[in-house]
Amino acid sequence: MSTENTTGADAIDVAIAKGIDFDGSPIPTEKLDLYNKVMALEAGRQRSGVSNTMRSRIVRIGAKHIPQADLNQMLEAAGFAPLKDKEIAFFYNK
Repeated sequence: MSTENTTGADAIDVAIAKGIDFDGSPIPTEKLDLYNKVMALEAGRQRSGVSNTMRSRIVRIGAKHIPQADLNQMLEAAGFAPLKDKEIAFFYNK
């Protein structure tokens, strides 16, 4: 059993950089190669703006932890657009 920290936003990135999963097993080279290829493509993509990216991350991650009505209220209170129907359908299975 690994003693690596498995919490926080950076835990996954640290494990990927080391090539070692949380259970101590090596991440297969094929998986690392594909991940790095896709991340390199993403690194070269033109961004639409910080606020759009912030909102996307809030929705994607917030939906895992916050009930739909609460997240929607929080988005609006912070000045972001409310949840879109397609986001509700995807993240809340409705």
